[in-house]
Amino acid sequence: MILGFIGLLGSLALMIYLTMRGVNLLIAAPFAAFIAAIFSGITIFPQLASEGAPDFITSYMGGFTGFISSWWLMFLAGAIFGKVMEDSGAADSVSKWIVEKIGAKHAILAVVVACAVLTYGGVSLFIVAFSVFPMALSLFKEANLPRRFIPGTLALGSVTFTMTSAGSPEIQNWIPIEHLGTTPYAGWQVSLIVAIFMAVIGYFWLKWMIGRAVARGETFVAKESDQFEHEEIRPLPNPLLSLLPLVVVLGFSFIFHDTLGTSALIIALLGGIITAYLVSFKYMQNREKAIADGALGAIIAIANTAAVVGYGGVVKQTAAFLQTVDYMTNIPGNPLIGGAIAVAVLAGLTGSSSGGQSIALPLIAPHYLDMGVNPEQLHRVVAIASGSLDTLPHSGYVVTTITAIAKESHKDAYPAMGALTVIIPLLGTILAIILFSLGL
Repeated sequence: MILGFIGLLGSLALMIYLTMRGVNLLIAAPFAAFIAAIFSGITIFPQLASEGAPDFITSYMGGFTGFISSWWLMFLAGAIFGKVMEDSGAADSVSKWIVEKIGAKHAILAVVVACAVLTYGGVSLFIVAFSVFPMALSLFKEANLPRRFIPGTLALGSVTFTMTSAGSPEIQNWIPIEHLGTTPYAGWQVSLIVAIFMAVIGYFWLKWMIGRAVARGETFVAKESDQFEHEEIRPLPNPLLSLLPLVVVLGFSFIFHDTLGTSALIIALLGGIITAYLVSFKYMQNREKAIADGALGAIIAIANTAAVVGYGGVVKQTAAFLQTVDYMTNIPGNPLIGGAIAVAVLAGLTGSSSGGQSIALPLIAPHYLDMGVNPEQLHRVVAIASGSLDTLPHSGYVVTTITAIAKESHKDAYPAMGALTVIIPLLGTILAIILFSLGL
């Protein structure tokens, strides 16, 4: 058993190390899973496994393909919606309008709000980061704020108080529905309080961190890759019309969620795509390429997530993991605590909030429902908890935002980003559990 725990923790450390070194998750995840299997005594090939015993290949590919079969169409529709919003200029129009209304004096707030509106409207987290980054760069330059805080600012508006809130069309709010029989609006009263708490605390903490850095003499230092001339001449659609696709996504998900469950998200995103075409057709630069790029982006996004779900598929067969889950689900006191810990830990193991939920919920949901736990409360708690440890340094979103988009180093950018995307959601999870315990 001790060897199994060493393999479990060692494989996670290895996956974090390989990801930080730039190794593709499609390679790092199965390799880390292989190490976990070896240390836990799991047979590698199915032909050599005893009847009924797990094996590495079946467990890994079961997790990998199972996630894809469940969520591919949602990822596809979401990625195409994001690309259409990007290609038409609608995402830029909305975010620029917000930035202009709030102003450069409040550069941090402007970036956070722009990200929040796009994320809650259903635009992919990665598309939001790509779309808002150029404006964040210009605002931080104008306000002479340290450039290294841009990733944390983007993340605060994207993956904290919006991604896991009631009503959000992001997949992290929809995965619990199929396991708990809830709706995307589960626990909305508590969700609203927690979202406001996370937004306010996160914003003022971010301002404090940036203020301290400025007081130490830090300023905006441009990188060679920075381009400010793209704030150019491209005509953009009307910002209020550009908001319509986001409204349609939210409206359709509300209308159809009772009858279609998670499939309502497909209808909602398709409605958003069609609306985006209707309101900004003439502004689109390359309509066919937007769809093709969206499909390719969906393949990359779901493959990376499925790779870590496959890792979880192996890990959950190990005796060390099963003993850990058994311990977490039998923590004395409020059962919501055990559910939150289980999902947060698995999200941390996989570096993915959706991956953590997909592995944990099939194991813990039946147990908690049999105990009589309120499914709406469990839905909201696990959704918020999944958005905490998922942004450890090896997270795909973290790596992409810091290195690929902002061209920063983990050493410079991650401390602020980690504080905002790990600690703030953990505090939000605690608050949600307390509020539900008080009967809200």
